[in-house]
Amino acid sequence: MKMTHVFPTYQRFPFAIESGQGVHLTDDQGQTYLDFTAGIGVCNFGYQNAAIQTAVHQQLTKIWHTSNLYENALQEQVATLLTNGDERLVYFANSGTEANEAALKLARKYTGKTAILAFNHSFHGRTYGAMSMTGNPSIQAGYAPLVAGVQFADYNDPAAIQQITPRLAAVILEVVQGEGGVFAGQAEWLRAVNQACQQQGVLLIIDEVQSGIGRTGYRLAYEGYGLDPDIYTVAKGLANGLPVGAMVGKAKLAMAFGPGSHGSTFAGNALAMAAAQAVLQQLTPAFLQTVQHKAQSVWQVLTDEIAPLAIVKQVTGKGLMIGIHLAPQVPVAKVIAALQHQQLLTLSAGDNTLRLLPPLVMSTADLLAGLAKIKTVLLALETEVTA
Repeated sequence: MKMTHVFPTYQRFPFAIESGQGVHLTDDQGQTYLDFTAGIGVCNFGYQNAAIQTAVHQQLTKIWHTSNLYENALQEQVATLLTNGDERLVYFANSGTEANEAALKLARKYTGKTAILAFNHSFHGRTYGAMSMTGNPSIQAGYAPLVAGVQFADYNDPAAIQQITPRLAAVILEVVQGEGGVFAGQAEWLRAVNQACQQQGVLLIIDEVQSGIGRTGYRLAYEGYGLDPDIYTVAKGLANGLPVGAMVGKAKLAMAFGPGSHGSTFAGNALAMAAAQAVLQQLTPAFLQTVQHKAQSVWQVLTDEIAPLAIVKQVTGKGLMIGIHLAPQVPVAKVIAALQHQQLLTLSAGDNTLRLLPPLVMSTADLLAGLAKIKTVLLALETEVTA
């Protein structure tokens, strides 16, 4: 099928995904794949998860949508689960981009300041505010003028700490940069950023859109570093595929986000909330421990068998958020295509990186089987480029 009535904003593979079961997907040609993408970090609980399906089906028989002009018990229940007992408040949105846009607006409104410090190779979304905070010129190309007041520093660079001064409204960062190449923050540096923000009266915004909801083995990646953000944002995995995002901020920020200050018609949609509640109820400490244990097995193989390959520059990431950085002579698109022929779906990221975001419910056996296919394909390409 050739798509002729849709804007060509995506580089699409020549097949359509028609169904999914567990951690496997089947296309329109009857081919079944092991999924190392989770819909770009969205379907963390796989496909046809019984608890999520039941919750959405039950809500479907009640009401699909009601405006935010009324009290909403389901939103309150999800917000309570999401904040996990912290004294924080939630603003629901429809995507990670919208959540980051809300964070930018809140930071400026609360502080009365406009300057924002973001980081090179970051990705925060494609609306004007979120895109202006994204450290990737190719994403910004053709859309000038961007939102003013955003400056950039190098990620994990100690010199960036010196740019955190009282003139800033906020610093925004990803604990693990996803689209930019799956680069994990160094613990000491992240804590220094957090401390500098607190000392200088600057808000710290952590973008957990891709790294949150268990992806690194913690509910939110920042928890693994002992950070204390003023605002964090989540989306992708929050409702396992139904459109939702959330901005979560400290209670003190409520004074700047009163009635009429921000809003969205579809935000906090009943079906998305039902799915999000079912996701968060399954995101237990015991479940997160299993993710950490599986990640240990995965990283053992990555370290011992994948990283030493001649065409691999380095392996980066945290938990089940993985980047295999390839040598320039091996285009990542070629690797992805070869893996598709081996019935394994994978992703790309910046720096010619093979990105892996498998569903968190995938078994250790399936995870290792997928890595074995990756090793086989990389070895074949290694032989090809060195012949």
